[in-house]
Amino acid sequence: MAETIKQQEQKRMDMVVSKIKEAEAKAQKKIKQVKKDTAAIQADFKNNVRIKTSSYSGMMETALTVRQQQQQLAERENNRQQAQNRLDILQRLEKKPYFARIDLQEADEAKPEKIYIGLATFSDGPNDFLVYDWRAPISSVYYDGKLGAAQYETPVGVRKVDLLLKRQFMVEDGRILTVFDTDETVGDQMLLEVLDEASDVKMKSIVTTIQKEQNQIIRDTKSDLLFVQGAAGSGKTSAVLQRVAYLLYRYRGKITSGQIILFSPNQLFNDYIDQVLPELGEHNMVQMTYYQYTQRRLPKIKVETLKERFEEDNQGSAKQVKTLKDSLKFFQAMTVYSHYLETNGMRFKNIMHNGEIFFSKQEIKAIYYSFNKNYYLGIRLEATQEELLKRLSSKIGHLARTDEVQKAVQDLTPQELNELYGDHPRNFTNGDKELLFLCKQYVLRDLEKVAKKIRKKRFLNPNAQYIHFLRHLPELIAVEKYGLTEDVWQDNVASVVEALKKGKMSMTDVTGYLYLYDLITGQSGDTKMRHVFIDEIQDYTAFQLAYLKTKFPKAHFTMLGDLNQAIFTKENSHSLLNELESLFDRQKTKVIQLTKSYRSTKQITDFTKEVLLNGEKVTAFNRKGALPTITLDQSQENLVADVIKQLAENDQQKMTTAIIAKSLKECVDLFEALKQKNIKTTVIRTENQRLVPGTIIVPAYLAKGLEFDAVIMWNANAENYHEEDERQLVYTICSRAMHKLDILAQGELSPLFDHVSPELYQLIDRR
Repeated sequence: MAETIKQQEQKRMDMVVSKIKEAEAKAQKKIKQVKKDTAAIQADFKNNVRIKTSSYSGMMETALTVRQQQQQLAERENNRQQAQNRLDILQRLEKKPYFARIDLQEADEAKPEKIYIGLATFSDGPNDFLVYDWRAPISSVYYDGKLGAAQYETPVGVRKVDLLLKRQFMVEDGRILTVFDTDETVGDQMLLEVLDEASDVKMKSIVTTIQKEQNQIIRDTKSDLLFVQGAAGSGKTSAVLQRVAYLLYRYRGKITSGQIILFSPNQLFNDYIDQVLPELGEHNMVQMTYYQYTQRRLPKIKVETLKERFEEDNQGSAKQVKTLKDSLKFFQAMTVYSHYLETNGMRFKNIMHNGEIFFSKQEIKAIYYSFNKNYYLGIRLEATQEELLKRLSSKIGHLARTDEVQKAVQDLTPQELNELYGDHPRNFTNGDKELLFLCKQYVLRDLEKVAKKIRKKRFLNPNAQYIHFLRHLPELIAVEKYGLTEDVWQDNVASVVEALKKGKMSMTDVTGYLYLYDLITGQSGDTKMRHVFIDEIQDYTAFQLAYLKTKFPKAHFTMLGDLNQAIFTKENSHSLLNELESLFDRQKTKVIQLTKSYRSTKQITDFTKEVLLNGEKVTAFNRKGALPTITLDQSQENLVADVIKQLAENDQQKMTTAIIAKSLKECVDLFEALKQKNIKTTVIRTENQRLVPGTIIVPAYLAKGLEFDAVIMWNANAENYHEEDERQLVYTICSRAMHKLDILAQGELSPLFDHVSPELYQLIDRR
């Protein structure tokens, strides 16, 4: 009886698994040997090295021996680490050696070549590739090509091939569960299998289900700016993480994970994605939130948190002020203001010592503006610093000769005098010279604090400088164009002054404050960083993006987000693409739109997209599920009972649930109410918490980028959600659900659901 395709493929997979196991045994043997060698080197060092310090040559010999020992140990550790990394990859390959096969006919070859694609390359000899890495150039045919004529890029140019077969495997622990041939990138059957899986507290790799559009994102190497607009659940974040893995593979030896930085929406999200790259055998890139980036640079000022930012007043004139401060016009005005500072307007602080003025701000200002007019701000500042240190040095000689200092030195104890001598030889020609030396040392120690203040540029007054800029902004920008009067603007400046007195600053002001400081100090950006990734781009302002471009001048930027989910920048997010055009070369800018949502069932996607009025395009992947429900009840107590009932249903279906409320206060109140009913939940109070298994209660502003089996939207009534600019927030909450969405409201439902067709949900009215 002829073997089936599945049996033939299983026979090959068994052969590959046995070879992988052999390679694992070799790697384990190598690790063991390296550990043994390391122990031997350490033992040999202890037994044979004699520390010789009696002569210079002896000290040199000892130093060289120690250095040689360090190099040997470092080499062994490097070998051990490489072997361990290889072993980790082999152990993953053993469970799933590959997930796809393509058969290619090259024009100059007699017969087709079979290519098996997996997580990493595995070969049995130099030219016998049993598995190709999914990032290899030839593997792109699997993701991009349909049967027939296809092509792929290699380091030496484009190769054309005939794609004869595209086969996909569902594999578990080395056993093939399903085999199917397809003409698509990833067949719907395979995609449905993966998407029907339950959610987890960690994001998974998507290499087995990369779509054609996602593959364009992953393999782009030519754009200075790659802008990815993706609907909620379209796989944009997953694709970008695979992009990082691809770049590290493509430019191995040229860039490292430390030269790639990801700005993510919150720390919770960082924790959620932190296993994706290690799963692919790569180290994680640098990850931080924009808040962490700014707060790290301003340790003495408390920057507004996500919670404070979400709850701040953003209506009326406050909204208009924010629009102005977030704009590129504000960025450009600050650049113009910095040129003005080359001739006037700098603000300084007195340098104090023992409660008295040592260098006055007037003296510092006179020094600063005494230099040639073509001195840039940073150079002018360095020159001022040098001059102040020079003047400090000249004062040391003068002070050392005063009766006051000489008497103080003569009153010192022998131990204190020894400290002043230090290592200086005591062969002075006379007592006067010895006393002068000691007096200079005494003054030097006393004035070290002044020197430190000069070296650390403590004479700058960044707070006063930023306020000076704000006060004079109406001379640079017509504030009336932003619906503001000069009086309203100056009132806002006064509120910034009050906040600074309390050591606080809003996120709206912090970027301008840092940019002005960098202009004044001539701080250049980080030129080592090669790629900057910014997730949830819709919550960034044009000013912030312009600033980040100055901080990473040599980097390629990948920006991704969903303009439908702008929680903080609201409707301004839709003008973001136009703003970016003035920051990046249009010829080197690529925009990719992902419209298909894979996260949610068709029923949930169809419901959530109708919450939007003029949203970006969203289409549903055809995965069936239950209609979303909207439950209306008359009291909070009844609403809590509804939650308990819903949680019981979800638990029965083995679904993990996130209850998403608008504010943290609502989350805490609901947690307490459920606790009294012996229902166990976890409240996510800050972005630094970790996601945990079980039911969580999370405020809306921390749910960004996450996904859950089931979502319960808490109290979506008219009182809680009534502003038109909250529409995107409601969309964000609802689009977190993968399989089940239940919306609860006390009293009247939010008018933001009025446009949703009643056919798209099940209404339960218990009022």
